[in-house]
Amino acid sequence: VQLQASGGGLVQPGGALRLSCAASGFTFNNNNMGWFRQAPGKEREFVAFISRGGGKIDHADSVKGRFTISKDNAKNTVYLQMNSLKREDTAVYYCAAALATPDFYNKNYYSDHRLWDYWGQGTQVTVSS
Repeated sequence: VQLQASGGGLVQPGGALRLSCAASGFTFNNNNMGWFRQAPGKEREFVAFISRGGGKIDHADSVKGRFTISKDNAKNTVYLQMNSLKREDTAVYYCAAALATPDFYNKNYYSDHRLWDYWGQGTQVTVSS
């Protein structure tokens, strides 16, 4: 199983980035996908969720209206479009995958980083002028 995240970098406040996460080694269409982030000294936090079929999408309140998760099942890839970036968005961003069991459509589950099955290596996003 491999989740390869890319697209991070240095961007000025108000700028945009698009993160990608390419999946391999498992059945992508059987899994829900998510993005989390972790800033230095802080716990890993939920950013966005998309169900295996794309019918359920959710974003953390801190990024709603600015970030958008999407996926391309044909390419086994999940994306995170990040607009209007703020300094407080600076973190390492991780993609994650979890088998689409019935419980895993509940926010209490998918917002808990401890319950996800597979993780990518992370990509650094730094928002600074």
